[in-house]
Amino acid sequence: MPAKNEETAENAAADGGGTPSSKSEQTRALILETAMRLFQERGYDKTTMRAIAKEAGVSVGNAYYYFEGKEHLIQGFYDRIAAEHQVAVREVLARETDLEARLAGVLRAWLDIATPYHEFAVQFFKNAADPDSPLSPFSEESEHARVEAVSVHRQVLAGTRTKVPEELRDVLPELMWLAQMGLVLYWIFDRTPGRERSYRLAERGARLTARGVALARFRVLRPLVREVHELFTDFLPGMTKMLPAPGRNP
Repeated sequence: MPAKNEETAENAAADGGGTPSSKSEQTRALILETAMRLFQERGYDKTTMRAIAKEAGVSVGNAYYYFEGKEHLIQGFYDRIAAEHQVAVREVLARETDLEARLAGVLRAWLDIATPYHEFAVQFFKNAADPDSPLSPFSEESEHARVEAVSVHRQVLAGTRTKVPEELRDVLPELMWLAQMGLVLYWIFDRTPGRERSYRLAERGARLTARGVALARFRVLRPLVREVHELFTDFLPGMTKMLPAPGRNP
């Protein structure tokens, strides 16, 4: 891999000096788009950084300037999906106050955005499913995209007319994101036309989640919600630790 100073000089030359940030973003986007296309056509394991650079019309050094390796390209993909999802949910979150409608809209928006990448997801699953891989959605490298995804569910709860207990406001969004990860897993294996069953699962899952959140207002059920959250945070890598429970040492 080229030395960093060589990469920087090469990148500056490629950007042409005029509006570096804009051209730099365009070049980065081109490399990412090319990589995603080749991953779908050839598979992740068989696609090299050299092939991506050649197809994108940039040098290998310039490709490495933007992405240190294939894993970083996938992180770029995760970040882009998360950013697109943030934008896509604005309308439904601005319009709806009913929790079920808000959550169903958020889940449908994710499925819409992910549609072009279904075949790639099928090929890529074995890499992302490896708990030791930086490509796992639970990995340290995926933290930024994961935090962005959880923040969408914080917005879902923040704007609903359903009363959410204060002590569960940091717990429920993460549990809702985990439920979304279950939907993603189902979607990967869904072979129905237009992933119709995945959309149905999103609707029914939103209904069930909304009922669960509504029930969480009852004080007697709150310890159970926190215990479920603790179970996931203790055993799933990458999940943030829950706030210390009363009487529990931090």
